[in-house]
Amino acid sequence: MSLIIAIPSKGRLKEQVEGWLADSGLKLEVTGGARGYVASLKGVPGAQVRLLSAADIADALDAGEVHLGVTGEDLLRERGEDLDSRVLLLRALGFGRADLVVAAPKSWLDVENMADLEEVAHEHLSRTGRRMRVATKYLAQTRAFFARHGVADYRIVESGGATEGAPATGAAELVVDITTTGATLQANGLKVLGDGVMLKSQAQLAASLRAAWDADALTAAERLLRIVEARAAALKSATLAWPARGDAAEAAVVEGLVAAGASRRPNGLLVDSTQVADSALALSAAGLGPVTVSKPDFVFDVRCLPFRRLEERVF
Repeated sequence: MSLIIAIPSKGRLKEQVEGWLADSGLKLEVTGGARGYVASLKGVPGAQVRLLSAADIADALDAGEVHLGVTGEDLLRERGEDLDSRVLLLRALGFGRADLVVAAPKSWLDVENMADLEEVAHEHLSRTGRRMRVATKYLAQTRAFFARHGVADYRIVESGGATEGAPATGAAELVVDITTTGATLQANGLKVLGDGVMLKSQAQLAASLRAAWDADALTAAERLLRIVEARAAALKSATLAWPARGDAAEAAVVEGLVAAGASRRPNGLLVDSTQVADSALALSAAGLGPVTVSKPDFVFDVRCLPFRRLEERVF
């Protein structure tokens, strides 16, 4: 069985996913020209790539129609609170960032948090006989978040267009929507409640626990995961090298750095990028040097934790 991977078919997220794959040496080759919706992934034999909308990828992962997919966590979480029983989040990718937030009109000066909102919602119902309306595309997450904060006197108005404009048009009193900078909300006279950030979303590489996994699909998935994990490890690592002396002073400083998190290499140490200066200075202080720093392209570890987690869940 082929490993079926779904990635976004258009927009900025598609470009970011293709860039992420290319950075790991995995080239996407689309079948049927630029507008094709099936592709292969050079470097991962036995993988078939489907190009879908981000929302359709979340649906396909939940239904088990694909093995792996890249889409926004906000779309995955909208599948319900028991998502983790059906979809396994393998790696946050660091792009496609956006916050899912509760926003109220700036003119509501006495509403700064969800507790204030609970009071206002109750007063609104008592005064008008109608529940406060919340415009959103994120029905499941809104219900769960409002329930956790004890807000009950509201009803959802499902949004099919520009959600942030609903209060201005009189379609709703509040909105729950995704935002990156908050500029669009502000332009529409809205403010994010102090404790109203429901989810800090970003693109996720995820696996379907409902898909039909077999040995071939797992083998291809392991290859993919080991490559992207090795590239991710390299991006946050650096190699330190110096002319070895082989004396006790050198051994002592190396032991200290290993105890602090560095790992030995045949000709030096592999350290976290944030520790390069401190590690190099410690070596120099012991009279070792010159110390040179280089960046690896990949760091393949014996273990691949994302694959181990996947293997444990599907077998």
